[in-house]
Amino acid sequence: MKMALRACLRTKPGLTGLLSQLSCSGHAAARRAPALVAQRSSSSTSQKIKVDFDQSSGVAVMHMQSPPVNSLSLEFLTDVCIALEKLEMDKSCRGLVVTSSQPKVFSAGLDILDMYGKSPEHCAEFWKAVQEMWLKFYGSNMITIAAVNGSSPAGGCLLSMTCDYRIMADNPRYSIGLNETKLGIVAPFWFKDTMVNTVGHRATEMALQLGLLYSPAEALKIGLVDQLVHEDQVLTTATETMTKWLAIPDHARQLTKSMMRKPTIDKLAANREVDVNNFVKFITKDSIQKSLGMYLEMLKRRKA
Repeated sequence: MKMALRACLRTKPGLTGLLSQLSCSGHAAARRAPALVAQRSSSSTSQKIKVDFDQSSGVAVMHMQSPPVNSLSLEFLTDVCIALEKLEMDKSCRGLVVTSSQPKVFSAGLDILDMYGKSPEHCAEFWKAVQEMWLKFYGSNMITIAAVNGSSPAGGCLLSMTCDYRIMADNPRYSIGLNETKLGIVAPFWFKDTMVNTVGHRATEMALQLGLLYSPAEALKIGLVDQLVHEDQVLTTATETMTKWLAIPDHARQLTKSMMRKPTIDKLAANREVDVNNFVKFITKDSIQKSLGMYLEMLKRRKA
C-alpha cells in the first residue's frame, strides 16, 4: 500500500502542466468520447471504493464505501489516489461523479485515528496522502461532479469543493462545511484557499473562524453547493448535469479550469514539505492530542 501511494505521489496533477503543454503545441486536441455503438462498462473495486466506468459515455462513478462514515483514512486516500490516477490515464474517461454508498453521509472527513496517538512519521505520511488527494482532484483534467448525498463536514467538504460542480441532497438534517476549529484544529492554507475560491473571502473567514456547518439551503445560498435536489435524485441529476459539461470541447474547458486553479495548486505544490512539517508539529502537540482524545471519547459516548 505504501509503495502504491509513493508511486501515486510522483505523478503531477493533471492541470498543472496543461498551460505549458498547450503553449508548446499551439493547440490541444480534445479527448474523443467513445463511439456510442455498444454500451460497454467496466468496474474496479477496492475495500474502500468502487468505480463504475461507462465507456460508452466516458463517465465514471466513484462510490465511496468505507463504513460507517467514509472517513478519509490513509488507506482510503491511497485507494482514491490510485483509482483517480487510473481514470486520468484512460483518455476515454472524460467525467467523474463522486458519491457515497453509505447512508446519510457523503464523507465525515479526515480520519482522526490517523492523527491521534500516532508517530510523527505516520502523521507525515497521512498528511502527504491528504495533499495528494486534493492535488489530484483539484487539478484533474476530467469533469468532476460531487453528488453529495449526505452530511459532508471538514475533509468531506474539502473533497466536494475540489469538484467542478456540487449537487447536494435537500435534507435539512444534512450539513456541510469546514468545522475544524470546533475540534481545536486549524484548517491549512490550501483548505482556506479552496473555500475562498468557492464562496469568497468574507464567507470563508466567518466559516473557518466559527467552524460553521451549513444546512443544504444555507450552503446553496453562499455558493458552497450549486444545486439541491431530492435525496433520491442526487446521482441521477449528477449524471444529467454531466451531459451539459461534456458538450464543451475538452481542450477549451481544461485550459479554462487550469487558468482558474493553477495558482492555488502551485502554491501547495511549492510548499508541500513545509506544510507537512507544520501539520506534524501541530498535530503532535500535547494540547491538540488531548483535544482529539476528548472528541473521540465523546463519539464513543454517543454510540453507547
